Amino acid sequence: MKAVFVKGHSVVSVDDVRVPDMASTGDVLVRMRACGLCGSDLEKIYGKYGMSSGRLGHEPAGEVVAIGKSIKDFAPGDRVFIHHHVACYSCHYCGHGDHTMCPAYQTSNISPCGLAEQFLVPQWNVSRGGLIKLPDIVSYDEASLIEPLACCIRAWNKSNFQKGDDVAVLGAGPAGLMHVLLAQAYGARKVFVIDINDFRLKFAGKYGVETFNSASDQDLAARIKTATAERGVDVCVVATGNMKALLQSFELTRKGGNIILFGVPPKGSQMSYDLSELYSSEHLIIPSYAASEIETNEALKMIAKKKADMASLITHRFDISKAAEAIKCAHEAKDAMKVIITTDS
Repeated sequence: MKAVFVKGHSVVSVDDVRVPDMASTGDVLVRMRACGLCGSDLEKIYGKYGMSSGRLGHEPAGEVVAIGKSIKDFAPGDRVFIHHHVACYSCHYCGHGDHTMCPAYQTSNISPCGLAEQFLVPQWNVSRGGLIKLPDIVSYDEASLIEPLACCIRAWNKSNFQKGDDVAVLGAGPAGLMHVLLAQAYGARKVFVIDINDFRLKFAGKYGVETFNSASDQDLAARIKTATAERGVDVCVVATGNMKALLQSFELTRKGGNIILFGVPPKGSQMSYDLSELYSSEHLIIPSYAASEIETNEALKMIAKKKADMASLITHRFDISKAAEAIKCAHEAKDAMKVIITTDS
């Protein structure tokens, strides 16, 4: 079977590998049907990813191929979503709701990765909600959006957003626009989107938001403050790993407002900021990494009930044999929003 691996900086390959063996009676083997490319995947390939896992593809949906003898709730042919990392739900971190900080979260994973024609979902994941049946009304393409949407939902659940608040999203990539759609679904008053990519800003514009190119809009902060009764936005989502965007968020956010650090900063990223300003403004900086099965199920329900048109973000589909081309397309983002990789055979 084919699987995609990072072979060096900016280099990926599609290799022929063995189908993984089912080592436990609680394992499940899945054929991938659709898997989205994420900003963290691109960071693993082109940047300096700071987390421990270097595997590609963590947004997979597919079809059950085989099950271990102890599996009761799944059968071959079932359509499923698969979560690659799964918490224990019993440790100190999990008891405080910090599921993505659970020591078991990073060590659990599917094998060899989500960007593979088939992969093994270990008993640990299956027994802790990491395998979820899909309703017939949710396509594989839509299901590949569950994980990134769940990550966005977790960020919003950590914020102090109230209906009628004003929101700015820095970064108009797929995750940024998911935050836009969530802001609208949750009842935001005004939503502003900031980026330097004109294609993506135009794409964002079709959702009825006000867009700004930060490279050319020199009075950006003043314009947003004018549109928000001179306060600034209540919630600012930094959906990019660019540290300049994080610094800019302080200018756009009202006193006492929330800044969600959602984009993946490259390892070693640093910034300089006057902490007396942070103290006096009472800006609350909220880092939000990944998601648990709680948000995953929220995301599936939202997609199934069509509460937001997440599927409209998909612009490109590539067969796994053309994964390198797909990754380049997503990285360059000349005419791409959400790029997904499929196995239709």
